[in-house]
Amino acid sequence: MAVVALAGTTGAPGVTSTALALQAAWPLLPGRRMITAECDPDGGAVLYGALQGRLGDRHGLHNLVAAGRRGAAAFTEAFWRQLIDLTDDGSAEDGPGDRLLLPGFAEPAQALGFAPLWEMLAAQFVGIGPHGHDVLVDLGRGGVFGPSGVLARRADAVVLVARTTMLGARSAAVRLEALREEIPHLGLLLIEEEYPADYVLQVLRKERGLRPSLVGVLPHRPRQARVFSHGAEPDRRFARGELMRAARTVAETVQRQLDQVLATRTRSGSAPVYRGEVAGAR
Repeated sequence: MAVVALAGTTGAPGVTSTALALQAAWPLLPGRRMITAECDPDGGAVLYGALQGRLGDRHGLHNLVAAGRRGAAAFTEAFWRQLIDLTDDGSAEDGPGDRLLLPGFAEPAQALGFAPLWEMLAAQFVGIGPHGHDVLVDLGRGGVFGPSGVLARRADAVVLVARTTMLGARSAAVRLEALREEIPHLGLLLIEEEYPADYVLQVLRKERGLRPSLVGVLPHRPRQARVFSHGAEPDRRFARGELMRAARTVAETVQRQLDQVLATRTRSGSAPVYRGEVAGAR
C-alpha cells in the first residue's frame, strides 16, 4: 500500500481535479481502500467545488488541530471521523467506504494552526498503508514546500502536475529542478492543453537537461473535469469519456511503478488504526 503526493505548478494546474479523477479511476483490489487527502495549505476546494457545499465545512483538516494537541491517539481517532465516503453506490466492484476523502482547510488562515501537525499527518498516512490503504495527497501549487512539504518527503512517490502551456512548462522545469535532489521518486503528469506533451518533454530535455519520468497524459477536457471541480452531474458517457479513460491509464501506470518501488523497500512500524465512521457525500 502506498502514499502518492500530487504537487502543482504556477497558475491553475488542476491538481485537485486530477486527484479526484485518479481516485475515481484507481484500481482497487479486494480489501483495499483509497483515501484522497486535500492538503493544500492555501485552502481546499472540494467542499464547495466537487461537493457543492452539501456538507458545509463540518469535515476537514481544521478539525484535527485540537485533537493533535492531545496526542497521536486522539489525532488518529479524529482523522477517521473527518473522512467522507465518495464510493459510487452503483459500483459492482467496490464495497462501502472504498473511496474516501479528507477535505482540506475551509480557508487558508486555518493552515497556520496546523504547522506543528504536518509531521503527525504524514506519519498517519504512512502508518495506515500496511493496513490496506492507498493514500493520494493533494498538495496544491505550493504544498510541496514549507511545513507541509514533509508529506512529499514521506510519500512513496511525488507526481508533479503541469499543463502543457508556456507557463506550465516553465513552472514545471523550475519545480523539477528544485525537487529532483530532495525527492527520489519524482514523476511528471501532463495535462495536454496548448502544446503536445512530447513537445514539452523535448523542451525540458533540451533547454534544461531534465528527463522526468512521465507517468501519463490527461486531456484538457473542461466540461468533463467540471464533475470534479464544480460538482457537475456526470452524463451517461462520462465513465467512458476521454478524461476517465486517460485517468484509468495513468492510475494503472502509477500503481505499477509504485509496486516496483515498494518491492525494494521494507517498511517498519505503523500508526494505530481506528475504524471510525465516515460521512456520506450524498
